[in-house]
Amino acid sequence: MYNPFSLERKTILVTGASSGIGRGIAIECSKMGACLIITGRNQDRLNETLSLLQGDGHKSIIADLSNISDISSLVEQLPKLDGVVNNAGVNDKSLVKFISKDKIDKIYNTNFHAPVLIIQSLLKNKKIKKYGSLIFISSISSNYASASNALYASSKGAINSFAKSLAIEVAPQKIRVNVIQPGIIKTPILEAYSLKEELDSFIKSCPLGTLGTPEDIAYCGIYLLSDASKWVTGSIITVDGGITLK
Repeated sequence: MYNPFSLERKTILVTGASSGIGRGIAIECSKMGACLIITGRNQDRLNETLSLLQGDGHKSIIADLSNISDISSLVEQLPKLDGVVNNAGVNDKSLVKFISKDKIDKIYNTNFHAPVLIIQSLLKNKKIKKYGSLIFISSISSNYASASNALYASSKGAINSFAKSLAIEVAPQKIRVNVIQPGIIKTPILEAYSLKEELDSFIKSCPLGTLGTPEDIAYCGIYLLSDASKWVTGSIITVDGGITLK
């Protein structure tokens, strides 16, 4: 049956796949026929994701992407890839007056340095196939400001700018580069913060009246990884229930 969104015979790397958006993307891509290579820091949670994938031939690789040696080891173990989803990320809800150099390093090492260095190494080692698709998971916070979110927001803004320049550089190889900007998604990371009032306010002001799910982001990812988006590059796609319309 004709399906331009099929991921059959595509090998895709998903970082930060042990939970949340990364896990959702990996699961949904496996349902579309992709062979997944998933990575994360927690072995037990990564194994849980692996057990939820449909089909055979999937692989998990433990890596702390804030560590350059782990990035090198990861890339060495990878086959040639049809797609990469740079999803791994961390946050630290700090007002600017409480920001420290350690907090800056923590956020930027994972949210910016890691995906940049992964892509650099993959390209240098010729592990991205022609017509490959590279995706960065950013955030609406890059241009939808909120208090105590300056570090996270700025790291995602940096990713947005990087992705556009990268798209120009790799276009001659027919490699595509795009960004997904999620709104607030129901993931375990929300449980780490006392955000009930903020979330209630978000839901009330959201035109579609609900938080998003990892699957909502995964479906956009499937489009960008598939041949259905073969003429789409350098785009930043917002998936947020309409909250940034206001």
